[in-house]
Amino acid sequence: METNVNMQQTVADHLEILSQLSSKTAVGSFPLAQFLNAPGNEKVRDFFFTPVTEKTLEGKRIAVISSDGFEEIELTGPAWYLRQLGAQVDIIAPKYKPAPANFGLSMPEEMSQTHIMAIQYLQPVGWIKVDRTVDQIKVEDYDAIFIPGGAWNPDNLRHDQEVVEFVKKFSASGKLVSAICHATVVLINAEIIKGKKLTGYWNIQIDLKNAGGIVSDVPVVVDGNLITSRHPIDLADFSKAVENWLIEN
Repeated sequence: METNVNMQQTVADHLEILSQLSSKTAVGSFPLAQFLNAPGNEKVRDFFFTPVTEKTLEGKRIAVISSDGFEEIELTGPAWYLRQLGAQVDIIAPKYKPAPANFGLSMPEEMSQTHIMAIQYLQPVGWIKVDRTVDQIKVEDYDAIFIPGGAWNPDNLRHDQEVVEFVKKFSASGKLVSAICHATVVLINAEIIKGKKLTGYWNIQIDLKNAGGIVSDVPVVVDGNLITSRHPIDLADFSKAVENWLIEN
């Protein structure tokens, strides 16, 4: 009897500690409809709702380099537009690596092996199927790459040596490398921004400067074969800049 009482007290003590370690449940959201209809976002709203009538990128092949934690509209938006223009757009992810057991993460393992997780601001919202992994592609397979941002996608990518080496080789080939929002930090690890004009999300602009970039706080910057942008509000400028570069090159 005493043992049961002691066990119950231990469980109660553990639950009390867990309650002190846990925060209150409250999730910020970034719903697409709300974003597109927010005051000042008329340009990006019109960009998505204006029919695309010309196949200006027919025959072009574009790789989207991404991992878990990408900002949904920063991947789906440009990918949708480039496909509307006739381009082949493939989703490329790092090789699947399960988190170490002592991380204590709970992920849908089967889904995680073939898909990457989308977020809206900080909230996971869905999964997108991966076409190939970065170890399965070569520079000559594509005409351009673009990297979406997100809360932790760029950190995942910049820590993956195969991704970093591929971005570096792709840039050296003279083909288009493009990145939006936080994704420009991946370019730091690829060591391709020193002396280059670029932009990125506001709170990483100092990191870009420290890495030798010439940073401007503008919607989109094109410097040679590098295109960068700051935020989902710049998606129209970013996507059109990618289109124009591919047309001209």
